[in-house]
Amino acid sequence: MSWQLKTMRVVMRHLVRPGLGRQRDSHSARAWFERGAMLNARGRPWRSFHPVKLAHDGRSIAALSSQPVRPGAPLILYFHGGGYVMGNPRTHAALGGYLARKAGMPCLLPDYRLAPEHPFPAAFEDAVLVWESLLAQGHAPEQIALGGDSAGGGLAFALLGHLCATGQPGPGRVFAFSPFTDLTFSGDSITANARSEILLPATRLHDLRRRVLGEADPADPRISPLFARFTGAPPTLIQMARTEILRDDARRLAARLREDGAEVTVQEWGNLPHVWQFFHGWLPEGRRALDDAAAFIRGPSPALPSSGS
Repeated sequence: MSWQLKTMRVVMRHLVRPGLGRQRDSHSARAWFERGAMLNARGRPWRSFHPVKLAHDGRSIAALSSQPVRPGAPLILYFHGGGYVMGNPRTHAALGGYLARKAGMPCLLPDYRLAPEHPFPAAFEDAVLVWESLLAQGHAPEQIALGGDSAGGGLAFALLGHLCATGQPGPGRVFAFSPFTDLTFSGDSITANARSEILLPATRLHDLRRRVLGEADPADPRISPLFARFTGAPPTLIQMARTEILRDDARRLAARLREDGAEVTVQEWGNLPHVWQFFHGWLPEGRRALDDAAAFIRGPSPALPSSGS
């Protein structure tokens, strides 16, 4: 464990997690997240990104790309995390930029709609729109590496499940950091890791679900891809920490993917924060994890399991 991680664990446990738990509405949570992301990135890296408009069937959403995107060239399609209620391409520009540099291809960050103003299935509908827009622009599915973190990882797998279910060509590779895949909260780690979790306040999960879903079914595979099927899915990489509350979301999704014949690499790290890759500017563990992810994205060989911290 690096000294940086030792320091960050103290800060997160005593300052960041309580601060997140005190955010009583989505507007305050978004402002809190934006401030933290700017501090984490030591500035505004998104200013060097390129604005992109993704349109299909009369609808459009905005996105940011680390570099100009050329149809037919490889790219990373990355959905940001934030529990479906906060986060945006700006908060994740530093992470996307690092992945883009290491993988040698642009990273595209869509600005999908957030709850509670736009509850489920708005984010899923936007993910489908993004995919269809890219294909309409001439991008080959197999040239796209699809990924995300936390809720964004869940959204990536929800899109993948939709493509598999409808028999459409899918991405060449899929990756996720601590994906949020089960809004029924049936994983044992939700309670077993409530004390060891460094970042996420488990006590707020039911309130989060209410904001995102309203009265919708939490087992709907468009929001809980743990309940999707993945026949024909491409090689997949999942990274998570063994001490986080979403550990079993990742473990069980990996098992489901393998049941359906996918080649899955799971990197289960040690006592690390939820989506520690987000803190790569401070944590050497974050940089190592992203380097592994970038090597996987480049292919063609699957990533090797990394030793945890």
